[in-house]
Amino acid sequence: MKCHNALMELSIPAIASRIPTEGDAYELLEEWRWHGHPACPHCGADDPYFLNPADGVRMSNRGKPTERRLWKCRKCREKFSVLTGTVMHGTKISIRTWVFVIFELCASKNGIAAREIERRYNLSPKSAWFMLHRIREAMRADAFAGLLSGDIVADEAWIGGDPKNRHANDPRGKSKRGRGSLKTPVVSLIEASSGQIRSKVVADVSGKTLKAVISEYVDMPVSVLHTDSNMGYGFPAEKMAGHHRVDHSRGQYVTEKSKGTNKAENYFSQLKRSIDGTHHHVSKEHLGRYLAEFDFRHSSHRMTDTQRVDKLMRMVAGRRLMYSDSPAMAL
Repeated sequence: MKCHNALMELSIPAIASRIPTEGDAYELLEEWRWHGHPACPHCGADDPYFLNPADGVRMSNRGKPTERRLWKCRKCREKFSVLTGTVMHGTKISIRTWVFVIFELCASKNGIAAREIERRYNLSPKSAWFMLHRIREAMRADAFAGLLSGDIVADEAWIGGDPKNRHANDPRGKSKRGRGSLKTPVVSLIEASSGQIRSKVVADVSGKTLKAVISEYVDMPVSVLHTDSNMGYGFPAEKMAGHHRVDHSRGQYVTEKSKGTNKAENYFSQLKRSIDGTHHHVSKEHLGRYLAEFDFRHSSHRMTDTQRVDKLMRMVAGRRLMYSDSPAMAL
């Protein structure tokens, strides 16, 4: 994957020197998103004209000077900026801050906690939390990204604290059916050749549920499934080109036909370490977006940080996330 010239060798110091003003930050976002070819987000026309005066500063609707860069479409006559229709639409946060946080989230293997962003960029707790969730929403794999195919490694994990450690007064109580019964199950599917991954929060790991997840993300007739000995995978495997198991209970981790589930287990290891060490707690309501973040970085692990930013900026359009639509946040 080749990067646009403006994206070569990005780093925090390089970005800081590149965007001393808000106007410069707008220009950099335009290069990231449009690559020199601005397009109208309303009708798709690719021949808009720039509205800002020569000095780059215009007056806002409230009569205050602003460096926001505006464009106008020659076809539908609508005004727009590089933020229109994206996860940054309507933001009150500095665009320079958005640029830095986008780069940091793309480059940080373990993710970044909202409290860290709050302190580092002088934001309120709600603003930092919501900002990161907007970026995670952009990282979610597009529905048209294509199905996984070939050798598919599937495995499941349970996310959450050990129920035995809960306080005696916790209304959820302690588990009497094993440590995982009160945790949140997650299923991950990895395309072995490319490293592309799709993860999903599920209600259970029954055969019916696993079949639904695999059929959603995998081109089943041309794919071979690699799993552990969980019998639930037998149901979806019936419609696949092949199915190879490893039995961990017998100390079996690879076979002549399969390399087992190591790829998925490595992913879960990184995910759990990051949740424990960076976020400490992730609620079930928002776990899906954290999975989207880790899926995005894992799927692009062969890219540089700069290329990863380039990829993300192609995904920000049409991904608006309203704070009022989200469940009550848990900080």
